[in-house]
Amino acid sequence: MKNLHYIVISTFLFLSLQVNAQEELPLRPADTIKTILNPNAPAKAAFYSALIPGLGQAYNKKYWKIPIVYIGLGISIYSYTWNQKKYQGFRGEYKKRLAGTSLGVDDSTYGIYSDDKLIRGQKFHQRNRDLSALITAGIYILNIVDANIDAHLLQFNVNDNLTIKPDLNQNELDYKYNYGLTLTYNF
Repeated sequence: MKNLHYIVISTFLFLSLQVNAQEELPLRPADTIKTILNPNAPAKAAFYSALIPGLGQAYNKKYWKIPIVYIGLGISIYSYTWNQKKYQGFRGEYKKRLAGTSLGVDDSTYGIYSDDKLIRGQKFHQRNRDLSALITAGIYILNIVDANIDAHLLQFNVNDNLTIKPDLNQNELDYKYNYGLTLTYNF
């Protein structure tokens, strides 16, 4: 019975207690976002990059990324064509030997190779050609994804209220420096 009195009294106290944990602050115009966000900008940047590689980066005004896109695509396309040319050379010589039209002596480039080496050369260059095609497709897709993500990130409000900066403190016991990062949030 005594416990019931304590429960009833504590229940009434908690129900009648009124506490303001935070005070309400009015919004000031300086705290609001001044620019109008374009929700279609990421899709437009991705479309431009899909149309012409690097155009989405130009749309996002990240001009330094355009040479990286073209260098990556150029190297992978060059690798594809070089491996395709070598593959066709090995394959052509092997087909000539199978048909009996070439004895391997008259061809200065592939005549020194045995049939086994010609087959291994075909497989090697075919594998590298296919890998180069995958890398080319991957760089093209990364170009589109980069333009889309960069356009999304341009819409975030980044100011000095949230900062991460390196911090260097000297320890008072042994006078060694402590390294770290400081996360500051001002409101």
